[in-house]
Amino acid sequence: MGSVTQQLAVAPTPIRTAAPTAPAAPRTPSLGTAGLVTVLLGAFLPMLDFFIVNVALPTIDRDLAAGPAVLELVAAGYGIAFAVLLVLGGRLGDIFGRRRLFVAGAAAFALTSLACGLAPGAWSLVAARAAQGASAALLIPQVLGTITAATDGARRGRALSIYGAVGGISVVIGQVLGGMLVAADLFGTGWRSIFLLNVPFALLAVVLAVRYVPESRAARAARVDVPGTVLLTATLLALLIPLMEGHAAGWPLWSWALLALFPVLAVTFALVERRAERRGDTPLVPPTLLRIPEMRRGLGIALPYFAGFGGFMFVIAVALQQGLRLGVVAAGWALVPMAVGYFAASLSSPRLIGRWGSRVLSAGAAVQAVGLAAIALTVLADSAHFSALRMAPGVALAGIGQGLIGTPLFRVVLSKVPAARAGVGSGVLATSQQASLALGVATLGTLYLSVSPGLGMGRALALCLGIQMVGSFTILYLTTRLPRSIG
Repeated sequence: MGSVTQQLAVAPTPIRTAAPTAPAAPRTPSLGTAGLVTVLLGAFLPMLDFFIVNVALPTIDRDLAAGPAVLELVAAGYGIAFAVLLVLGGRLGDIFGRRRLFVAGAAAFALTSLACGLAPGAWSLVAARAAQGASAALLIPQVLGTITAATDGARRGRALSIYGAVGGISVVIGQVLGGMLVAADLFGTGWRSIFLLNVPFALLAVVLAVRYVPESRAARAARVDVPGTVLLTATLLALLIPLMEGHAAGWPLWSWALLALFPVLAVTFALVERRAERRGDTPLVPPTLLRIPEMRRGLGIALPYFAGFGGFMFVIAVALQQGLRLGVVAAGWALVPMAVGYFAASLSSPRLIGRWGSRVLSAGAAVQAVGLAAIALTVLADSAHFSALRMAPGVALAGIGQGLIGTPLFRVVLSKVPAARAGVGSGVLATSQQASLALGVATLGTLYLSVSPGLGMGRALALCLGIQMVGSFTILYLTTRLPRSIG
C-alpha cells in the first residue's frame, strides 16, 4: 500500500490517465464474513417461516376459530406469494441494486411479521401471511444474487454450500422451534410469538446490511418483463392453489379446471419468453439461462429433492402427532437426529466436493434412500411399537443424505451463471425450491391423509416413504449426468 501511495505522490499525471481502468475493481470478491453472515440471516428467517407455522395451526384454529379451509390459507398464502414473486424479486435486485432490495425486503418482512403477530382475526392473518410471503420474495433472491455477484472461486463455492446448509437446517429447526414457542406461551402470546420473534432479527439484518453488505446490480438495467411476470404468476397460481387448497375444499370443479389450465399457461409463458429474447428484449426467465447445462441439470435434481424433502417433513410431522399421539414439542424433537445429520454433512460437503466432485451428490441420494428404507422397514415391522427413538437411525441417515445433496446443489446450479444475471438466476432457483416444497407437501401430504384412515399410520407412512425413495433413485440417476468437477 505504501508503494502505491508514493506513486500517487510523485506521478499524478499517469494516474489520471489510467483512471478509466478503475471500474474493473468491483468484479473482485467483496462480500466479507460479516456481510455473508448478514445475508444468511436474511435467508434463514423466510425459510424458517415456511414451516414454523405448521405446528401452530391447531392453536391458531382454537384461538381465531379459523376452520380447516382458512387454516390452509394461513399456510398456503405465504407459500404462494413467496413462490410467484421470487423471479420478479431477483429481477428488481438486478435493476435497482441487490443490497437496496435486501434492506427493503428485510424491513418489509419485519413489518409483515408484526402484522401477523398482531392479527385480530383469521382473515387478517391470511392477508398478513400473504404480504409476509411477498416480502420474503424480495429478500431471498438478493441473498443468492449477492453471493454470486460479490464472490468468486472457492469462496463462492463455500458461501453457496453454507447457504444450502442454512436452507435445510431452517426447515428442521422450524418444526422444533415452532413447537417450543407455542408450548412456552411467552408473555401470554401463544402462537403469536412465532411471528413476533422475526421482528428484532429482521431489523438487525437491515442494520447490518447497510454496514457490511456491498451493493451490486446488473451492468445494464433491464425493464421489468410485464407479460412474462403476469404469465409466470398465473402459471404458478394455476398449479399451487389447487394443490394447496383442493384437498381442504373437497376437490371442487375449479381446482381441476386450474390444473388443466396449468400446462397451457406454462407453454404460453415459454413461447412468450423465447419471442422476447429473440426480439432483443430481456425476458423474466431468459431461455439462454436455462441452456446453461449446470443450471438445467441442477434444476432437474431440485424438483424431486425439494418435493421429497417438503413432503417428508409434512408427513412425518402428521404421523408423529396423529399416529403416535406425540405433542408438538416431542414431535419436533424427534427430528433432531435429522438436523444433526444434515448439519454434519453440510459442514463436510465443501471438502468432499473438492475431492470427489459431483459423486458426493450421488452418494447423498444413495444414503437418503437407505435412511428412508430403514424408517419404512421399522414401521412395517412393528407399527404398534413404532416410536421416535426407533426411527432415529433412519432419520439420521436421511438427514445425512439430504445434506450431501442439498448443500452442494445451490453451488451446482449457480456455478456458471454470469454475475450480471445473478439476480434472475437466483430467483429461478429459489422459485423452483419453493414450488417444489409446496408440490411435495400437497402430493405426499394429500396421499397420506387420504389413505391413512384405511391403511393405518404404518402402511400409509411406508407408502409415502417408498414414493420418496423413487425420487432418491431419480436424483441418483440425474447426478451421474453432472460434470465430475463442480465449480
